[in-house]
Amino acid sequence: METSYTIRDLAEEFGVTTRTIRFYEEKGLLKPARNGQRRNYSPADRTKLRLILRGKRLGLSLDESAEIILMYGSTGNNRKQLETLLAKIGDKRRELLARRRELDAMLDEMEQAENKCRSALDDLSPPD
Repeated sequence: METSYTIRDLAEEFGVTTRTIRFYEEKGLLKPARNGQRRNYSPADRTKLRLILRGKRLGLSLDESAEIILMYGSTGNNRKQLETLLAKIGDKRRELLARRRELDAMLDEMEQAENKCRSALDDLSPPD
């Protein structure tokens, strides 16, 4: 008999709410078997949830994660899935580096403004 997981099992394991898991289910990313009202998640669902959450940590959108996850288990090897993931990671890295440069420039501007304000305050006569 194949191992199955309850929604609570997965929520506790991955530190997410049951609402989060139901959201991914509504989006068609997880497909638990039903036993009445009880959801039984397969090891494949567990793996997909792990990949969704990893994608989120990498800055991927849910659609980007879904695209990669849906490639899993396709015919042949997983070369296309890995190449797609590498391309997405490269895109996100470039975005983050550009944002870092923008933030560094903003911080430099702030420092210059602070220094000018302090200098102007030093040049003023003492308060009464």
